Amino acid sequence: MARAALLYLPLCGLMSEAVNLRRAQSSQLLTDFPFYHTSEQIQSEARELVSGCAGRATVKTVRKGEVSIDEIRISGSKNSNLERNRVAFLFGEHSRELISPETGLMLLKMICGQASHPDLVEKALETSDFQLILNANPVSRVQVEQGNYCLRDNPRGVDLNRNWDEKWEFGDEALGGDQYRGETPFSEAETQMVRDLLTDFKPTTFLSVHSGTLGLYMPWAYDAIHMAHRNRDLMLAVLKDLDADHCQCPFGAAGKEVGYNCPGTSFDWVFDHLKAPFSFAWEIYARPAEYEGLKSRWQEKLKEANSVLQGQASMSLLELYAGHFSDFAGQSQLDAELQDCFGTFNPSTEAEYNESVRNWAKSYLKLAVLTAPHVALLSNSTAGRK
Repeated sequence: MARAALLYLPLCGLMSEAVNLRRAQSSQLLTDFPFYHTSEQIQSEARELVSGCAGRATVKTVRKGEVSIDEIRISGSKNSNLERNRVAFLFGEHSRELISPETGLMLLKMICGQASHPDLVEKALETSDFQLILNANPVSRVQVEQGNYCLRDNPRGVDLNRNWDEKWEFGDEALGGDQYRGETPFSEAETQMVRDLLTDFKPTTFLSVHSGTLGLYMPWAYDAIHMAHRNRDLMLAVLKDLDADHCQCPFGAAGKEVGYNCPGTSFDWVFDHLKAPFSFAWEIYARPAEYEGLKSRWQEKLKEANSVLQGQASMSLLELYAGHFSDFAGQSQLDAELQDCFGTFNPSTEAEYNESVRNWAKSYLKLAVLTAPHVALLSNSTAGRK
């Protein structure tokens, strides 16, 4: 009987591997772009990384109805007496932006010692703890993996990054529209769960990751006029430092920079309601041919108006984004017959993919390193006033 049991365990393992292989083979995504990961692969690989992350990482699954989302938390070193920088990353709010969760998975690999830059990882962990939500729109992402590469919203047709209770009332009311806000703020299971996870974590640094163009943004996104006042200069300084090494792209207040109103976003809500000192949304991918033009035109704009860093630029960069399809610029509904949706939002070659995930994962670690001392100083300043 014992011999039979010993034979049964590896057989179960082989059957499980066979099931996973069949599922992977049925994915249009892996047929077209085999260097990407399916949702199941992201979840499985992330859990393996967590289990081998020197006891510093945990994973929790939350569910509402048919929707489930994994939250990963990573605790850094406790040797410092400074206030911990709680850094939250939100990936995959828009399901067609597949590169977003891929960069999050690479970040987890780096933190858990299975990728490069160990010195940077160690420096980040000295002062920061991390929260990673790798797949914020899980049901629609599965449809994207089956070849529906233009799908942006959740299965109910709601743009999850317009469903947050931050100037939500100014969002798109039209069901079926490209930015439909939903029936009420937080009407969707996905945004409810992410909101609750973030509220519990209480981030001091927050980043929502998107693709479709290049840009590093801070609040506000809800209109094209206002820039956040609280901690404005520090947020701009952090973006400027990161921009030179990792993007060389437009940066500043999202709505003000692109000249486009985006009410109901996650990063505006985190900044306003959770009072995170640093809250950002980044656009991390544009087609290479578009990027060179974007970069040169951006440089021309900066020469004309050197006051962008002070938030005083009189012109927007709206025209610079013409033809781009992203969360914060050029909002037009894509026609699947006329546009290559996959290539608009995601690297389509393995070399480009590898460069992207490594570059941005490294930038996320740098973000934690750059914001940590400011978080500690702001904490001390607040404590001194009590």
